[in-house]
Amino acid sequence: MPVHFHPSAATAGRSVMWILAALVLLVPSSGQAATLEKPILSLHPPWTTIFKGERVTLRCDGYHPLLLELRPISTLWYLGHALLPSHKKSIEVQTPGVYRCQTRGAPVSDPIHLSVSNDWLILQVPYAAVFEGEPLIMRCRGWYDKVVYKLHYYHDGQAVRYFHSSTNYTVLQARASDSGRYQCSGTMRIPVESAPMFSAKVAVTVQELFRTPVLRVLGAQEARGAPHRAVVLRCETRLHPQKRDTPLHFAFYKYSRPVRRFDWAAEYTVPEPEVEELESYWCEASTVSRSVRKRSPWLQLPGRGNLDEAFTTTPGPQAAVLAPGNKPLSFRKPPVSRSVPSLTSVPNTTSSGLQFPAPGVPTSGPAACAPPLEQSGDALRPNLDLLLQEMQLLKRLLSRVVLELKEPQGLPELRRTPGTLNPHYSESLATPGTTLVES
Repeated sequence: MPVHFHPSAATAGRSVMWILAALVLLVPSSGQAATLEKPILSLHPPWTTIFKGERVTLRCDGYHPLLLELRPISTLWYLGHALLPSHKKSIEVQTPGVYRCQTRGAPVSDPIHLSVSNDWLILQVPYAAVFEGEPLIMRCRGWYDKVVYKLHYYHDGQAVRYFHSSTNYTVLQARASDSGRYQCSGTMRIPVESAPMFSAKVAVTVQELFRTPVLRVLGAQEARGAPHRAVVLRCETRLHPQKRDTPLHFAFYKYSRPVRRFDWAAEYTVPEPEVEELESYWCEASTVSRSVRKRSPWLQLPGRGNLDEAFTTTPGPQAAVLAPGNKPLSFRKPPVSRSVPSLTSVPNTTSSGLQFPAPGVPTSGPAACAPPLEQSGDALRPNLDLLLQEMQLLKRLLSRVVLELKEPQGLPELRRTPGTLNPHYSESLATPGTTLVES
């Protein structure tokens, strides 16, 4: 028996299918829930410390999906590990502690620590993280907004600013060095001017916006599309997860000369003529406003030429030769010894002018480097020995001359050639630095 469908029933069925499909799109799957960002928890007014009895507002902004019941998902609030009864997007609190919020299907938000004080003076700092380059504002507040006079702000125990009366302390562009423990002091008229009072110390941390960049050479696969034999440099850094959408500019330098000024590209191609040279490069990363600038360490390019040939074909300065005592030798003309006497006249004697070198002294060639006199104490010893030998020879010669004058027949060998010494004696008398001149 054939089945007949009523047209209105078919239309209603198609409507139901469309509604279910739309609801499926609205409900996040388990894979989508893992990629959802955690909600943002904010504090109003934006101070982490309040006076006892005051109230502040917490607000949770995040993703609120729809269930099949077509009603909004409620917000979950936590004080420490306890679940609060409220399910609104914002709540008022006055209890100290650590607060968090969560929407169903999303992670838990970052915490906010609320402090409640019963002091006369409190120092209020921002609840949210302060990043490099952003303003850092602190507020020294008297009990229920009483005016504070003779106001001092302290950073790690050192006074950094003075005001006559209640004024906020502002660092226009915070740096990592601005992190530390802050405190304020002042007086109040209650009803007359009081003695100086001090607030409790509050820790402040300036978050790093991005890491110090590092310059590196890209490999062949990473530098696809670059010219053949080109060297591509990349300036690499990493933004803080909360600031990953912050735009950065990059600049490149060779030694102290900029080769490419700030722009959006984090890569630089070294020109072909400079590839073969040994060059040092570094890069700089900066925010668009230049409020935060950081430079990388030096990168030495190795070059592609043959370094051995470069060093052998190109004469370079030679290393200084070290003398004993690790002192450089002095390159100078050897001094002439003045301690060696020379015979200018000997009666009835002549010399052939023969000179015998001392042992260990080269007989030819220019004088090489000689160590300074103050460093060669041992080198003076041969000169003294030579002087003693010459004095002994001179003594013998004078003795023989005197003997000849007294007894001419006593030395017949002196009569062989009148006015000429025996070659045997001339050789024994001739010494380096001694010349016998014919009289």
